[in-house]
Amino acid sequence: MPATEEELLERLEACDTTLWPAGNVAADRLGWLESPRQIDREAKELRQWADTIDQETVVLLGMGGSSLGPAVLAAFADAFGEPSGRRLVVCDTTDPVTVAATPLEEAFIIVSSKSGTTLEPNVLFDYARTRQKDPKRYCVITDPGSSLAQAAAALRVNRIFENRPDIGGRYSVLSYFGMVPAALLGYELEEVCGRAMEIDRLASVTAGIAMGNAALEGRDKTTLICGDKTRSFGLWVEQLIAESTGKSGRGVVPVPTGDPETGSDRHEVRVDVPNPHALGAAFFDFEIRTAIAGHVLEIDPFNEPNVAESKANTNAVLADLPLPAIDAVGTDQLASYLANEIRPGDYVSLQAYLPYGSETQLEAARCAIRDRHHGVAVTAGYGPRFLHSTGQLHKGGPNSIIAVQLVPRSPRPSLPIPNKPYGFETLIDAQAIGDAASLKTHGRRAITVAVDDPGELC
Repeated sequence: MPATEEELLERLEACDTTLWPAGNVAADRLGWLESPRQIDREAKELRQWADTIDQETVVLLGMGGSSLGPAVLAAFADAFGEPSGRRLVVCDTTDPVTVAATPLEEAFIIVSSKSGTTLEPNVLFDYARTRQKDPKRYCVITDPGSSLAQAAAALRVNRIFENRPDIGGRYSVLSYFGMVPAALLGYELEEVCGRAMEIDRLASVTAGIAMGNAALEGRDKTTLICGDKTRSFGLWVEQLIAESTGKSGRGVVPVPTGDPETGSDRHEVRVDVPNPHALGAAFFDFEIRTAIAGHVLEIDPFNEPNVAESKANTNAVLADLPLPAIDAVGTDQLASYLANEIRPGDYVSLQAYLPYGSETQLEAARCAIRDRHHGVAVTAGYGPRFLHSTGQLHKGGPNSIIAVQLVPRSPRPSLPIPNKPYGFETLIDAQAIGDAASLKTHGRRAITVAVDDPGELC
């Protein structure tokens, strides 16, 4: 007989790793259950440190779980007009236009990387130091003893926050990775963490069971309906669900949207986050839901077996410079391609290897493709950001994806990377080429389309 909801919650709170299949990595990944309490204890000291920072602009250099939580915290502060602290700019791309436009000279800079070895934060850190040379204008968030921590100590940066190592990146928002940026933004950390600790955990377990069972029943597209002010929450919850559940040919496909979307393959979840400080409850709620959905799906929600593939493919492409030309078609060929390829239960993934700033056009393209093709589920995101989040689902989840890479029609501007034989323009193209190869290795359908603006797909 299946365990009851109460039994599942009790086992989760006891850090019982047998909730998930043998060989799981949960023993080293359950620190997120304690992180709200830890940050609550340290909130006063973190606020005092934040008060010593003079700069009104903060730039965070990161990728995946270390950057998406802070991006949501910043977006909520902007949308609600509070807390009225500093401005936070998240740079989690290798696009040369976006990197060059990042206001590094005027900012206090956070370098955020759990492993300390992830390529993107490291090259962004190297580049940032060519424009902001004062080490006291930097802090680092990473695991204890990482190569990044060692480099930061040698540079004598303002501060090194060594996060507890038993928290995976996508579950880390209520640890230093999210709460240090939150403190700089002016959030009351006691309130954020207090709301996390006060949630109805049993209700979260119930919702996780429902999400997992829906996927087993063929309703594996979880439609996350967010309001206009809270739409950015979809960024974070999308990567949490996709990277946690997309493996062994199973998974939940999260589809953040502002409008209800119907279909026989849909499971609808309404997201209600009434104010910025309520994010603490929402983050913790969905972490529990996702861990329990992993139990239902009989997968390990804490590993990411396919994420390393695209990294390896990128390195292989960069080892054989110059890059081959990207084989891209025009927008006029996309509609017929999709009409011929889409089958019941499929979803389309728009993967924009483009400069940031086209969010409105990308959402319009997502909706246009959905409506043009009988309500098919469509997701949209920027590359290489998604390689560290939803990319796991694309390769390890059900083979129902149709990947649509979007690359610039015009050549990218050059932006050198210190101590590398290539620039950012080469790196992002190599990431697109490498990911396309990884998708095809797994038998996924993929097409690359050249655009000047994603709105051309409407």
